[in-house]
Amino acid sequence: MTTLDAILPAAGRISGDFAVEAGTEIKALIPLGGRTVLERTLETLRVTGRVGRVVVIGPGEVASHPGARAAEVVLPPDDSGPANIFRGLEWLYQANGGRHAERVAILTTDLPFVTPKAITDFLDAGPNDADACVPLVTRQEFEARFPGAEIDYVRLRDGEWTMGCVFLVEPRALIRIRPAIERAFAARKSQLAMARLLGPLFILRFLARRLTVARIEERCLKLFGCAGRAVRGCAPELAFDIDLPQDYRYAAARSG
Repeated sequence: MTTLDAILPAAGRISGDFAVEAGTEIKALIPLGGRTVLERTLETLRVTGRVGRVVVIGPGEVASHPGARAAEVVLPPDDSGPANIFRGLEWLYQANGGRHAERVAILTTDLPFVTPKAITDFLDAGPNDADACVPLVTRQEFEARFPGAEIDYVRLRDGEWTMGCVFLVEPRALIRIRPAIERAFAARKSQLAMARLLGPLFILRFLARRLTVARIEERCLKLFGCAGRAVRGCAPELAFDIDLPQDYRYAAARSG
């Protein structure tokens, strides 16, 4: 059984009425069932028995929180989400004597329902020849697990999909394509902007709903030289994240 190091981005903020309602401006420190989402995530990772060192990337409020002690280190955030990930990879590189691990897990800290089994099933299903693995969940799977929850789906020829927020990556491959990752992060809120990154023909195919998951994988390999693989049949718990007040309320009502 392979043990992996993990990086947990925890710098995301909320504001306004949402922050007042949640009692914090830091998403990772939102309380649910008597524990913060960060604490729940760290405990879940440890229960898997599959995680070695855990690097949390977050501001001072996270570093000083007692729940963060379960991590090996809390690093201050950089100026973007991808930069935070690369900061974590650099820390692990140094901690590993100047060597990159074969694979590292990345897990966001706004997943209130994530379970040990959801994580281990995804890790076990990730193809060994992939540079990056991402979990996919169908609309039917998500709605069956979380009826009434609101989430966005990407409509492709082979189904309606949402992506989970746990990733399995090969560090050297990520470093090699860092500019492309930065561009994808900037476009992440727009399905059309994401399609545009893959070329004009992809825009037409996306609008005509002619794209498939396999075709997107092929295009990413050709453009970026990175073997990305979508892992289907993953647990819906990997895809429910807290982005909006209604997500928080839904999670709070169902968290023990």
